[in-house]
Amino acid sequence: MIFENTRAFASQLDEHDTLKHFRDKFYIPIINGAESIYFTGNSLGLQPKTTQDYVLNELEDWASFGVEGHFHARQPWFSYHEMFPQLLTKIVGALPEEIVVMNQLTVNLHLLMASFYQPTKQRFKIICEAKAFPSDQYTFESQAKFHGLNPNDVIIEVQPRAGEHAIRTEDILATIKQHANETALVIFSGVNYYNGQVFDMKAITAAAHDAGAFCGFDLAHAAGNIPLQLHNWDVDFACWCSYKYLNSGPGSVAGAYINQKHAANKNLKRLAGWWGYHKESRFMMEKGFDPIPTAEGWQLSNAPVLSMAAHKASLDIFEEAGFENLVTKGQQLSDYLFLIIEEINNSAEKNIIEIITPKDAKGCQVSMLMMENGKEVFDTLKHNGILADWREPNVIRIAPVPLYNTFEDIWKFGEIVKLIVKKR
Repeated sequence: MIFENTRAFASQLDEHDTLKHFRDKFYIPIINGAESIYFTGNSLGLQPKTTQDYVLNELEDWASFGVEGHFHARQPWFSYHEMFPQLLTKIVGALPEEIVVMNQLTVNLHLLMASFYQPTKQRFKIICEAKAFPSDQYTFESQAKFHGLNPNDVIIEVQPRAGEHAIRTEDILATIKQHANETALVIFSGVNYYNGQVFDMKAITAAAHDAGAFCGFDLAHAAGNIPLQLHNWDVDFACWCSYKYLNSGPGSVAGAYINQKHAANKNLKRLAGWWGYHKESRFMMEKGFDPIPTAEGWQLSNAPVLSMAAHKASLDIFEEAGFENLVTKGQQLSDYLFLIIEEINNSAEKNIIEIITPKDAKGCQVSMLMMENGKEVFDTLKHNGILADWREPNVIRIAPVPLYNTFEDIWKFGEIVKLIVKKR
């Protein structure tokens, strides 16, 4: 598509957008008496208007049934979690039996690393991206220490080349090959939180397996954003949160994927809890853990129903919209944003913004490295009703989301940035 930096063009795109009515299904924050332009769905997605009803249903059933709600609620709590795998299959590209909704992302990452990071004297290294999200960094460090190892000896970070911001796939693959005999685990983000780079998960997984290592991904910024094919790529494990692109509320329940070939392996080491115990005999309360032969076997506790209700409200919208449609529009929105930012630079006396998101490897997010006065620009955007995300030392993250952002939102953003620049 050839874009034009005009309000008329943006409005025309919005008029012909088959997903435009989904915006009305969300609450849009108000700033200065008007709807904001919300570009932080990569940090916390907006609330669907149906969420209150979904949660209220469970509160009403709790009031009506008490403990009997586990079996007599409109959606019985005992099996509440079982509806989610089918709703997530298209979003993460996995078989239903490979998906489980539980806990929070970092908890799930620790649980999965307990299974898939089993260092030996020969194989003990973890290969990951430099500048991974802090929770990932702390998980890797603490897992190494848990096994009595020095993180400095264990963790190998793949860096961008000098003067570059994205990590080249060939450098990742070369690093894996270089340390093949010593590597126990390769683990990357699906999308880097800082620069918005989408990693080549298929190629990374294949390289890890060629090296004899397991491969996993943190999909915090990928789930609900970009197309995923975890099963077809033969990824060993993955986990994600639901409060960003999946719009399920602050700190909402997370998800995990365990490849079918591992999920049915009862001998694979894991940290166990009773809700992962074989369903037919769970309430016998017997010794000796007998795991469910699916991803559910990694569950520790019974379902957090109120959090899951909010998750269900959002996933029903995804189902209605069609995930492929959302991916297509998301790419168009970020492509348009690229054009707008590039034209701002072209019209200025000097470059004031460097886009550090690779154009050919992105989802919704576009990260702007501000050459000067970055925090001032960010604060001025907010004053003008545009909610973006600031990351130290000087990056503004913009993430137009296909369910509730418009092309005119992006055009307005560009016009306001132009005005800010002119005043400098």
